[in-house]
Amino acid sequence: MISMKISNKKKMKNALFVVGIIFILLIIRIWYIQFIQGEFLIEKVTNQQSLSRSITAKRGTIYDNSKKYILAVSANVESVTVNPTQIEKQEKEKVAQALSSIFELDYENTLKKVNKNSSIETIVRKVEKEKTDRLRVWMQENNIQKGINIDEDTKRYYPYGNLASQVIGFCGSDNQGLDGIEAKYNTILKGTNGSIEKMTDAKGGEIGTEGEDYIAAIDGDSIVLSIDLTIQSIVEKYLEEACIDNNCTDGGSIIIMNPKTGDILAMATYPGYDLNDPYTINTEELKSIWSSLSQEDKSKNLQAMWRNKAISDTYEPGSVFKIVTASAAIQEGIADTDTEGQFNCSGSIQIAGARIRCWRYYRPHGSQSLRQALMNSCNPVFIGLGQKIGVEKYYDYLEKFGFFRKTGIDLPGEAKGIFVKEEKCGPVELATISFGQRFEITPLQMTTALATVANGGTYVMPRIVKATINSQTGEETEIEPKFGEQVITKETSEKILSMMESVVSEGTGKNARVAGYRIGGKTGTSEDGVNTGKYVASFAAVSPVDDPELVMLITLYNPTGEGGHQGGARVILTTQNVISNTSSRVMINNCFLFQ
Repeated sequence: MISMKISNKKKMKNALFVVGIIFILLIIRIWYIQFIQGEFLIEKVTNQQSLSRSITAKRGTIYDNSKKYILAVSANVESVTVNPTQIEKQEKEKVAQALSSIFELDYENTLKKVNKNSSIETIVRKVEKEKTDRLRVWMQENNIQKGINIDEDTKRYYPYGNLASQVIGFCGSDNQGLDGIEAKYNTILKGTNGSIEKMTDAKGGEIGTEGEDYIAAIDGDSIVLSIDLTIQSIVEKYLEEACIDNNCTDGGSIIIMNPKTGDILAMATYPGYDLNDPYTINTEELKSIWSSLSQEDKSKNLQAMWRNKAISDTYEPGSVFKIVTASAAIQEGIADTDTEGQFNCSGSIQIAGARIRCWRYYRPHGSQSLRQALMNSCNPVFIGLGQKIGVEKYYDYLEKFGFFRKTGIDLPGEAKGIFVKEEKCGPVELATISFGQRFEITPLQMTTALATVANGGTYVMPRIVKATINSQTGEETEIEPKFGEQVITKETSEKILSMMESVVSEGTGKNARVAGYRIGGKTGTSEDGVNTGKYVASFAAVSPVDDPELVMLITLYNPTGEGGHQGGARVILTTQNVISNTSSRVMINNCFLFQ
């Protein structure tokens, strides 16, 4: 008996000990939940009870330089979502049928969304209000008061379709800029999204009586480009004609810049693409085989279509680059414009054991001044000038003209020049550089160098965005032009412009003459790589020579038409109307048509 009492007491003590331990563990657990996990659990339960729907902010508008023409704009549309747990079981098929019918969706997929055990499902995004109004009428007629949400949204439109496509870029379905200005200025353009929030129970039912909490979206700021819509339209028209007429297998580009401010008045790449449909390929050849391409090949072709060749692709500039060599030679006092007999072309020149021929080796130019050498585009003369300038001084000018760095234009994907390193530049390398071969630059770098020569010798940074406009206040903030150092003197600039005018009036660019206009130019023909069998034909122009308002560079890649690939033989200058700009009258008498 005594033994049994002792045994029971021991069991009680053990039980009390276990209970005590459990009690202590519970206290510790409660303390841990309260003080360690408290904030996390509060946030979690709030998230579980909160139903949030996003309101997409309206992206800022993109204008041309006059602010009269809209290049990109966001319009109000609507998106439709459902709360499946709030839709009565017997109503689900009817709701799915209505949604699929109104918005032309697959019924089975729509029904799956309506039947899901989730708080919210997206049915359709960015649809016109005409269709969502049909849904509102249906909901009213069928007494559907909850479970279907119609919310504000925005959709990006590009009124001019293909115009300046590689410059403007486009947006994804999430309102994110994916290319061009849309991507570069995405932070400014996109604004701040709003939201609609309400508290729900486990079944998605509304908790409380306060209803939905509406947080308005803040629209993005707008942007004013330097692009002139009329000039851009003219440029694209003639670039397309040039590329088609001359069967340019790799397309072409044109840049027009105001040398006084750096403003890009036009920047065109052919072929362009429809900004409203950026994932549809732009050539019939690719369209015919598109379905057979791998996903990787499709992606490569789309990237190539979106690529802005004017800033992203490098090329050998050819004889257009002789303007740079001539500028350095005159600035250094090595040559002057009209010293008769200063140079002699025998058809070729010997450099470090290598014989380099003039393009007209079969009928040498003979005795020439520098003006005549530029008019004739005589390679030996410019090779000789390069040797006299010397590697160190020549590379110094290349640096000052901006060929070793990006221009800094506000567009994504800009490349920079590719040159042999200075310490590895021997006599032959210097010789080829002097007349524009065996190195690569971008068309924008070449255009910027032309602007430096045209504006009196000061390096100017290209400007593609002139101003931003605050969406809340309407306040406009100008992006000031940026200038670099004085590369050549005004006197040297005037001499180069005078020689360029002679190129057009009497030299290899004489096909570009237009009665009544003073135009300076320089032709260029270069190989597109070594032993590729491809060529690049180009023409640079300045107008008017006495007070340049613009510089232009047109570049055609691998013209294979009957006219051949020579730049001078293929350029015809087409006179255009005087274009009215917001701040000045700009003469567009240099839209080039190759034929």
